[in-house]
Amino acid sequence: MKKFTLLTSRIVPFPMEDIDTDQIMPARFLKETKRKECAKNIFRDWRYEKDGSLKKNFILNNSVFSGKILLSGRNFGCGSSREHAVWGIYDYGFKVVISSFFADIFKENALNNGLLTIEVSESFLSKLFDTVEKNPHTNVQVNLIEQFVKILETGELEKFYIHPYKKNCFINGYDDIDFLVSLQKEIKFFEEKRLFFNFF
Repeated sequence: MKKFTLLTSRIVPFPMEDIDTDQIMPARFLKETKRKECAKNIFRDWRYEKDGSLKKNFILNNSVFSGKILLSGRNFGCGSSREHAVWGIYDYGFKVVISSFFADIFKENALNNGLLTIEVSESFLSKLFDTVEKNPHTNVQVNLIEQFVKILETGELEKFYIHPYKKNCFINGYDDIDFLVSLQKEIKFFEEKRLFFNFF
């Protein structure tokens, strides 16, 4: 997992609620085993016409919007659990998804795979949508250390919560295995100490 502490980026607004994992990554692409080839299939049925050409009215096909932050309506990632949905979003280039609510399984999958999910209030979410609608070049800063999202043009910000363990993993670039490996000295010390006391 790559380290993450601070990101400043434009945002791609996706003003829909209840975007489910079946739409993010259709089931027919779940046989894919390589994370780096998943981007081509995210939102596949919304992005492409049946002949394979791009749908002009889909947000990801609109060159006006770009960035590493995906902004979505409430209840993003609902539906069935599929890690491929996270792989696809990350592989596409998004490093953060902001919404007012995420489905639990999607959120866990995302955090385990280096995709930061940030829950903000409905009012701040509306403010973000309004701002990017008025100016698609709006930059937003995500500060994981201080745990806030800030609209740079206006200075408005909102704090967000992340579990301390997950925060530590993002800052250090750890997945769960990396975290255990980072404790190698402490584990060895504990084992030696335990053997010493068992000897007596």
